[in-house]
Amino acid sequence: MEKPAVPIDDYRMPRHIAIVMDGNGRWAKKRFLPRTAGHRAGVAAVRKVIECCLKRRIEALTLFAFSSENWRRPPQEVSLLMELFLTTLERETEKLNENGVRLRVIGDRAAFAPVLQEKISAAERLTSENSQLNLTIAANYGGRWDILQAARVLAERVAQGDLCPEDISTGVFESELALADLPEPDLFIRTGGEQRISNFLLWQLAYTELYFSPALWPDFDDQALELALNDYASRQRRFGYTSEQVEDLVSENACPKTGESR
Repeated sequence: MEKPAVPIDDYRMPRHIAIVMDGNGRWAKKRFLPRTAGHRAGVAAVRKVIECCLKRRIEALTLFAFSSENWRRPPQEVSLLMELFLTTLERETEKLNENGVRLRVIGDRAAFAPVLQEKISAAERLTSENSQLNLTIAANYGGRWDILQAARVLAERVAQGDLCPEDISTGVFESELALADLPEPDLFIRTGGEQRISNFLLWQLAYTELYFSPALWPDFDDQALELALNDYASRQRRFGYTSEQVEDLVSENACPKTGESR
């Protein structure tokens, strides 16, 4: 019998999951296949995780698809990844829209071919009103780039006289980051057995729970995600409070992160 979805207002269920999808190449190598086969298998894993997030009523899912450092890979592999990105958008956008998924791509798009940039914009326009799941794809993205571009925007506002330096608060700075309209990730998952963040959402992960899975990304399915969610549910997120304070907040149906009633 299928387990019922956990209500989204359950404090043990993350609102926002961020994933570094690692292990496509190693998955292919273990099977004596070209790396391209691993990347294609990785797309199937993305579908499974999206379906699971919809079932579990997760509010936001952010996937690290291509980092600003990945341009250093062999040109043939980079070319394949760009082609795969394009064909996946063409094949999957309609289905995402039918399932109420809002798609967005964050990162520096200037390096992408014009046709890919247009496909991204078209997919974003088509799905912009959807609210079942906020799906964000980080492509040509880096956490340092994100912070730097926010700093540049604020510096320009100061130079133009629209903003005083002393008025730059945490909230003002965060408003210029790529995921400004979403809650910060509650759960970070990295597959493939590596245990590092790799320049992903550096600002946003300050209080995120970290989970490292040994599964290679193409093998990361709904059961693997359930293991991560169960591990997350077993943790107590304190945000500076004591354990006793957190327990009191939870018993009062208040959010440990904000202290506000639910």
